[in-house]
Amino acid sequence: MTEQPIRVLIAKPGLDGHDRGAKVIARALRDAGMEVIYTGLRQTPEMVAEAALQEDVDVVGLSILSGAHLALVPRVRQLMDDSGLKDVALLVGGIIPDEDITPLKAAGVSGVFGPGTNTEDIVAHIRQVAARSGNNG
Repeated sequence: MTEQPIRVLIAKPGLDGHDRGAKVIARALRDAGMEVIYTGLRQTPEMVAEAALQEDVDVVGLSILSGAHLALVPRVRQLMDDSGLKDVALLVGGIIPDEDITPLKAAGVSGVFGPGTNTEDIVAHIRQVAARSGNNG
């Protein structure tokens, strides 16, 4: 039996209209052999959680540049948990002030990645959290 690739949902919640970073990450994850589902711009937390459930993903990555991360991320995590996705890792990338990292991690985020993060570091983190949840992709 062949191992299934790690499935990652990349989403842009909120009103932020810039998705270049999300597309760069999606490409890097695909190049690393992962299956990537990109939901597009202006997703609600409900849309993100539903897509994660429907796509049976191992990891959800949120890209947020709008400054609404402290409102959006805990809501996405709660909706994911309520949908039975407690084991699905949640990552956040974008413009995240250092002082917001601790509250995001307390809300259930496994990794926070700012501008300029090496994509290889993100790939390694995703492989690590997927292995913990039972998918070695």
